[in-house]
Amino acid sequence: MPRVAQFEDDKPHEECGVFGVWNSGDAAALTALGLHALQHRGQEAAGIVTLDEAGLFHAHKGLGLVGDNFGEAKVIASLRGPYAVGHNRYATTGETALRNVQPLYADFEFGGFAVAHNGNLTNAFALKRALVRRGCLFQSTTDSEVFIHLIAISLYSTVIDRLIDALKQVQGAYSLVALHNGALIGARDPLGVRPLVLGRLPNGGLVLASETCALDIVGAEFVRDIEAGELVVIDDSGLRSIKPFSRTESRFCIFEYIYFARPDSVMEGTPVYETRKRIGAELARESGVAADLIVPVPDSGVPAAMGYAVEAGIPFELGIIRNHYVGRTFIEPTDQIRNLGVKLKHSANRAMLQGKRVVLVDDSIVRGTTSRKIVEMVRQAGATEVHMRVSSPPTTHSCYYGIDTPERADLMAAKHDVAEMARIIGVDSLAFISLDGLYRALGQPARDPKKPHFCDACFTGDYAIPLTDWMDNSDRQLSLLQPAGQ
Repeated sequence: MPRVAQFEDDKPHEECGVFGVWNSGDAAALTALGLHALQHRGQEAAGIVTLDEAGLFHAHKGLGLVGDNFGEAKVIASLRGPYAVGHNRYATTGETALRNVQPLYADFEFGGFAVAHNGNLTNAFALKRALVRRGCLFQSTTDSEVFIHLIAISLYSTVIDRLIDALKQVQGAYSLVALHNGALIGARDPLGVRPLVLGRLPNGGLVLASETCALDIVGAEFVRDIEAGELVVIDDSGLRSIKPFSRTESRFCIFEYIYFARPDSVMEGTPVYETRKRIGAELARESGVAADLIVPVPDSGVPAAMGYAVEAGIPFELGIIRNHYVGRTFIEPTDQIRNLGVKLKHSANRAMLQGKRVVLVDDSIVRGTTSRKIVEMVRQAGATEVHMRVSSPPTTHSCYYGIDTPERADLMAAKHDVAEMARIIGVDSLAFISLDGLYRALGQPARDPKKPHFCDACFTGDYAIPLTDWMDNSDRQLSLLQPAGQ
């Protein structure tokens, strides 16, 4: 079940961020900086594990933001060693508790092992059930712990072979970084759904990170993306690439381009900021409407709104201002206060909106609750018409690959057509970019249903990875995978 904060934006929520450093005297500090850059991928918890030259591991983990946990010099000083892995958490499985904060650490017969994981395993429950029957004792409720136990029971002799053995048993979307005596390891799932990049520090040390923006903040040069299904081993002899899976076409998560990735990142060779502007331009070509202003729903709708405005030849204005300093409110959550909650984060620029025909550009509509309140706020500010344009197709299906989305019955687009959604939200018109238009904006031909270039299951229901934990004994999908209402 989703755990949405009282006044949190009605958006899909971040996955997680991972970061690893090999051979730097400032490994812990660099990892903390990298996690700062990846803070948008998870705000519930953060952790760092380091390894020193004597083979000793050091760890610090806590609930909250990176700055809350690693803002003091004494904390960084306690994390000794030139090797480190770190993790930002947004929970897609397991409750928010310190025992679930990564990196997870275990002592094996071959030495210590720390792992940080971004994504979601779709057969974790089935594997956990089998592992418990074998006597494995789980210390957390996160699916990431499955990796630890699969490595522990593997009959292979080396840690790399044991990890490969584990990776071949799990299903799902993942990128992970791991640290053990003698090596930093990175891996991506066979379809490359979740991102992972490699960078080089000025001293020759290597860095693994979820996004290129985390390389920039530590002064690392981008080297390349870790390939789909690739495992890299970084040690004193250099970097070794292992490809334990049979070759398949990648299915990178399309929502990274729409919403999740930071705008200054480059994903799979494609600059995110420019891509979002192209998506907005395509949206304008598909569903232009007469208006006086193009107004983004901040902050994630800004680049698409810029592209829309240029293509439509209509002025771009900040008609909605976002307050970036909102935490959890202390106010008693009465219905009246809850209805006002959106104003804690967004306020209307009345002088700009009054008497204007406005096109609001947003990146997605999930439940529609926040969209409805924003539209109402814009109308109250004096807008004569309010149209909404969305830079993603309708979100009709839940994600099981590491993005926290509501169950399908709670997705507005799963229950209503576009006309009904427009009526509920309260706009004069509503339009989403088409799936083919989205593919065009990403430089791809129209989507081939037999061979799609991206993972776009949230728009199509085309789940490329088996959903083992959501199947019943007769191999029929459970109700949460069926059309809403069944």
